[in-house]
Amino acid sequence: MVISAANRAGPGCAEPESSAAAAAKLSGRMRASLPPLGPPVSRDRIIASFPKWYTPAACLQLKEHFHGQVNAACQRRNTGTVGLSLSKAVVVGDLHVGKTSLIHRFCKNVFDHDYKATIGVDFEIERFEIAGIPYSLQIWDTAGQEKFKCIASAYYRGAQVIITAFDLTDVQTLEHTRRWLEDALRENEPGSCFIFLVGTKKDLLSRAACEQAEGEAVHLANELQAEYWSVSAKTGENVTAFFSRVAALAFEQSVLQALERRSGCRLLIGDGDLIRMEGSPSETQGSERPSGLGCC
Repeated sequence: MVISAANRAGPGCAEPESSAAAAAKLSGRMRASLPPLGPPVSRDRIIASFPKWYTPAACLQLKEHFHGQVNAACQRRNTGTVGLSLSKAVVVGDLHVGKTSLIHRFCKNVFDHDYKATIGVDFEIERFEIAGIPYSLQIWDTAGQEKFKCIASAYYRGAQVIITAFDLTDVQTLEHTRRWLEDALRENEPGSCFIFLVGTKKDLLSRAACEQAEGEAVHLANELQAEYWSVSAKTGENVTAFFSRVAALAFEQSVLQALERRSGCRLLIGDGDLIRMEGSPSETQGSERPSGLGCC
């Protein structure tokens, strides 16, 4: 969430309303005038404005608002099957880096000190309301042990998001993320996934040590064309913000792809909210890379 200070007004004058606040108010009025599309979700799963990145040095999108076409489609509730289908996110990384703890902190708001290694794969489903549209994210927790690798790799397929986790206190786990990512990407179409690099156990480091570890991680994230985050499953720091960001990016891409399928033209994101439409249906059907991807 982006918080901006309002401009100070003179005595007796109302303070001007920010564009983000005005957009949120308009969105709220529009939602109130329409019947709900699904059961209610918890307040921290309601996303009205585009969640902010962790660091501009390594992020997938620098913008602060949903794509204009996405906003329009959501206001008309013309998003196709986006609100009815699941988007898949897989979490990969070494044993003991805290993948399960990260997922449990977000989905169950718990932190278990008695760690038990994941056997094979497990998953959780989290429901959101994004721009007034119901949306579900299926989060797959994969084992970090080599003996389960052949089992887990089968579940990488069809991922819209790949989250590669490492331990901020163990530099070797950062070095291993490249291999985990390669394995996950091998099971998916080129350019079809958002990639996140997540440093866990932030609470165990001093500020200086964390900044040093993050510097190395940001460098690798840029090389991998990934977005970087630091989190702590123990304290909950950045966990909800991170998954909100994941859900928002995946949701926006899903809506753009639905619009693309209906129009038969490829929607290309440009500066701000401008879009361009290219190609005929026959030309765009062969395109592998979905709209909305790419590192800013």
